Amino acid sequence: MRQRCPGARAPQHRTARPSTERKTSNMATRFLFLFDFDETLINENSDNSVVRAVPFQKLPASLSKTHSPRFFLEHSQQIMTFLNESGVTEDAIRAAIQQIPASPGGAALLDFLLSQDDFECVVVSDANSYFIETWLRHARAQNLFTKVFTNPAEFNTNGRLVLHPFHSHSCPRCPENMCKQVILREYVSKRAKERGEPFQKVFYIGDGENDICPTLALGQNDTVFPRRGFPMHKIIEDLQKAQPGVYKPAVVPWDRGEDVVDFLKKVLQEK
Repeated sequence: MRQRCPGARAPQHRTARPSTERKTSNMATRFLFLFDFDETLINENSDNSVVRAVPFQKLPASLSKTHSPRFFLEHSQQIMTFLNESGVTEDAIRAAIQQIPASPGGAALLDFLLSQDDFECVVVSDANSYFIETWLRHARAQNLFTKVFTNPAEFNTNGRLVLHPFHSHSCPRCPENMCKQVILREYVSKRAKERGEPFQKVFYIGDGENDICPTLALGQNDTVFPRRGFPMHKIIEDLQKAQPGVYKPAVVPWDRGEDVVDFLKKVLQEK
């Protein structure tokens, strides 16, 4: 059994590159659990949260305008440039990220997964490695995750946080820098070869439009947890109405992390 992470109850640094292994993979795990970060693990969008470090805690009008989801990383980099030009330091950015609360019941979900040996957990996020690693370390939850798939980020010599695209792909549905379905498919295939067998079930928890694409690769034995009332939930509902049977995985909306815990406990009882 994994050692319980005491800090996970308080939603609470050096960052690792995307796909960096967090701990020795547990070949005994039966299930794969994939997490989005913004508004899923945490209760805010981290790009918006870091604006707390800016004087007056406000972005200029040019950066506050709606941006295309396909160019989210480019918009994020513009925000990082604005922070740097405003004199915001790495320490201030770190402090702003550490202040982000976990989603409702998020600490309970992390605690539950840390107490189990059946789940291999990864993060798949269009945020960046600095934000995610900073938050996970502050929450003392980093040991839960085998991999973190996200956009690499590092501070340059001028103190600006520089973001890099995770990969290139040809998926028309996803932001140009990241297709989560490509990541999911490649990881599931790789782990099946390493383990000598596939995972019994795959679980995916998210909130946004870019969390739809990876779940389209899941099957009837898998489960998706869309955050209730958020874009992912509505898109799935619309898809199920428009094309019944096309969306394969089971759908369990959540308001709090305890909703997911209750479902997972039932799955474990099916042993």
